[in-house]
Amino acid sequence: MYYLYVLKNESTGRYYIGSTNNLERRLQEHRKGKTRTTRVLKTYSLAYKEEFETEQEARFREKKLKSYKSKRYIDWLISKDAGP
Repeated sequence: MYYLYVLKNESTGRYYIGSTNNLERRLQEHRKGKTRTTRVLKTYSLAYKEEFETEQEARFREKKLKSYKSKRYIDWLISKDAGP
C-alpha cells in the first residue's frame, strides 16, 4: 500500500505534501527532524491521507496536489474529508 499525505502546521497554516509506502515511519521521520523541509517547524500534524495500490499512483497524485498554486484546494480537500 502507498500513501499520499498532507501535513499541516497549525501555527503557520503551511502544508507539506508527500508520498510513502510506510506512513507511520515517514511521520516519525518528520517528527524527529529528518526531513529538511519540516525540520524547523516540528509541529506538523497529519491533516489528510489517501491510499493507493501502486507507488506510481501515489506519486502522480502528489505531483498533482503540488501543482496547485493556491492552498484553497487543499483546504477544501481536508475539510471535505473531515465530514459533517
